[in-house]
Amino acid sequence: TMHNWARYLIFFQYIGTKYRSQSFIYYFFTFLQGTIKRLRPVNPVSLSVSSRTDTGVHALSNSAHFDLQRKDDKPPFTEDVLVKALNFHIKEQQIRVTHANRVPDDFHARYCAQSRTYIYRIALGVTHHTLLPLTDWNLCWSLRNTELDIDAMHEAAALLVGTHDFSSFRAVNSDLPFKNPVKTMDVVSIQPGSSFAHSHFHRQLQFWELTFKSRSFLYKQVRRMAGVLVAAGQGLLSVSQVKQILDARDTLAFPQGVAAPAHGLFLKSVDYKESGE
Repeated sequence: TMHNWARYLIFFQYIGTKYRSQSFIYYFFTFLQGTIKRLRPVNPVSLSVSSRTDTGVHALSNSAHFDLQRKDDKPPFTEDVLVKALNFHIKEQQIRVTHANRVPDDFHARYCAQSRTYIYRIALGVTHHTLLPLTDWNLCWSLRNTELDIDAMHEAAALLVGTHDFSSFRAVNSDLPFKNPVKTMDVVSIQPGSSFAHSHFHRQLQFWELTFKSRSFLYKQVRRMAGVLVAAGQGLLSVSQVKQILDARDTLAFPQGVAAPAHGLFLKSVDYKESGE
């Protein structure tokens, strides 16, 4: 390979709230590709993102790879310089590149990913959004319920762990005919969480975090799983009804209005073997 050519894997964060009106991923692609172009590469820049989160979803760490060839035989940017240069040009408060790694020429951000972990954040006892600290507004799903039946949620979560046909948990989109609905959930868990400002806020609010880990997920699958767990916690769905939904293996078997809203969902991490992260 040419000595002025490098493939980079970058990791970046974003708050998805602002990008609800247009296709976020399209906006994000063009935005990030435009930013990379400001580094004046010789090659046309094409960005491959590992995880296409849907509109309104946030990321603590998503990833993408791209190739960069510098002109006049300049050596490739070091990882640190690349991160600084990208963030300098981004000038966009809701997006931040956190780090970068040089990777082999055959590395692919999406196909080399070993797993993806999502966190879904819930706040309880919120009768009006002004009861939330500003640091959590639009960054969690606030419920009026003051408590949830956590035992029922654990039972429902246990049904989702392992390898299943998750057809009932995917929303209809253009990928539908091509994607295998069988997925393996390595983790579906429920733990107490906290507000981002918990030590600086006068009101004690109960937070819960749902964690989902798998190699890959179907379209809107995480939001549907989170919604079903919350419905089980609210007593709106019994554990046996959750099993019926899963066993139906039919997108139409999913109850209407149960999917959790986008703004509580965070892509927490994309994990790779040793190269990358």
